[in-house]
Amino acid sequence: MIDISRSVTVSDFRRVRQSNILGVIHKASEGGDYADTAYAQRRPQAEAAGLLWGAYHFGTGQMSGERQAAFFLAQARPGPRTLLALDLEANENNPSNSMRLDQAEIFVQAVAQATGRLPVVYVHPTWANGEPLPNSGLSLGATITPGSLLARCGLWVADYHDSPEVPLAWAASGWRLWQYAGDESAGRPAYGQTTIVQGVSHCDRNLFNGDADALYRFWGAAGGS
Repeated sequence: MIDISRSVTVSDFRRVRQSNILGVIHKASEGGDYADTAYAQRRPQAEAAGLLWGAYHFGTGQMSGERQAAFFLAQARPGPRTLLALDLEANENNPSNSMRLDQAEIFVQAVAQATGRLPVVYVHPTWANGEPLPNSGLSLGATITPGSLLARCGLWVADYHDSPEVPLAWAASGWRLWQYAGDESAGRPAYGQTTIVQGVSHCDRNLFNGDADALYRFWGAAGGS
């Protein structure tokens, strides 16, 4: 799988599929008022190419989790086969505007109430465990615990190492999606890859913890338990 936003140039989703990619997770929204303008037009193109389609929301701190969830769903317009995801990470451009743990929990709850499905949660293990990031020193300010609603969501872990570290909250369930490389391009192939994803200028690359059949079941069912 790959994840992209409008900052990525897409020339042909058919070439993406021919690169042995099964799904695309596209940014739909950020905060409570920013919509990714490429999302709606790319969705039918990707689905026509035989790709699974997913939508992610970049959480921020400026608006309530409930309002962000409503805005996300309005932009994503999810069908029963649309994977939903919350991007919970440091807002590097405006650290004070990073989504808090309580906002994330309310966001997830609102999405589940509206759709009957828990979204997956994209998070770095250091951020999830409430520890400071090595370069910036930023932290979530709290630890996601196994008792949090977030821990019931499927884990989409971001970890650019040989194998992913599983945050404490998901120790019992493990990861479902693993973003193992970011910003792959023709001049910068992903770690361990001999071929690059065709049809896009660059992308983040992800693995699913299972085979293709399990991926299709997971995608349609939900990210959580």
